[in-house]
Amino acid sequence: MAELITLLTIFVLAIFVGFEIITKVPPTLHTPLMSGSNAISGITIIGALILAGVLESDPTFNSLAKIMAFVAVILASINVAGGFLVTHRMLKMFQKK
Repeated sequence: MAELITLLTIFVLAIFVGFEIITKVPPTLHTPLMSGSNAISGITIIGALILAGVLESDPTFNSLAKIMAFVAVILASINVAGGFLVTHRMLKMFQKK
């Protein structure tokens, strides 16, 4: 129980710090941050795929872990695709007409 409280505390603090950092970023830095976010989401996809493969080969894990790995792959894929679309759209604004 103490470990769960510790993990939840870290999670809530990470949300707070992330929100504070993102809200203070000037608009000119949003495109580079989006590219970095895409890289992190790509790593998340690879990790979730590896985890899904490990869970599939090991029958001792329950189905909730498999579902969470699948959801992680889906959400990270959506984030990567959306990030690339937004980055592409922002870069088009700086091209000469």
